[in-house]
Amino acid sequence: MMNMKCLVIHRSLVLFAIASLISGCAVPFLGGYGADGQPLEEFEHHVEEVFRLQNRMTSEVMMLLETEETRKYQALMQAEQQMQQICADLNEYVSRDMDGLSSGLFLRRRVEKSAVDCEQAALVIKSLLAP
Repeated sequence: MMNMKCLVIHRSLVLFAIASLISGCAVPFLGGYGADGQPLEEFEHHVEEVFRLQNRMTSEVMMLLETEETRKYQALMQAEQQMQQICADLNEYVSRDMDGLSSGLFLRRRVEKSAVDCEQAALVIKSLLAP
């Protein structure tokens, strides 16, 4: 089950990169992509890493919820719900890509703008999961 999920995620990320290049998303907006104005290739790599981190944190939260005490869950559940909201554009983009649907310029721009916040939200969960 987990290997299939990883395969789907990897496939989606590869398709994300290819679709971005083909769709003309390769034209930088005012000096680059993302909050740091990165080159396209660097930004795509960063977004891929953010997506993987966010998915890994969701999986770890799910596994923890199956084994830990209920009182430890509240902060973790709130952080995970917040991460899902913050990362919604990235998840929508990948989902549309997996379904073979066009994402459109506005969704790509929202992914670009939210990548840093999505990463930070995933890192909050990572810190809550640390022993």
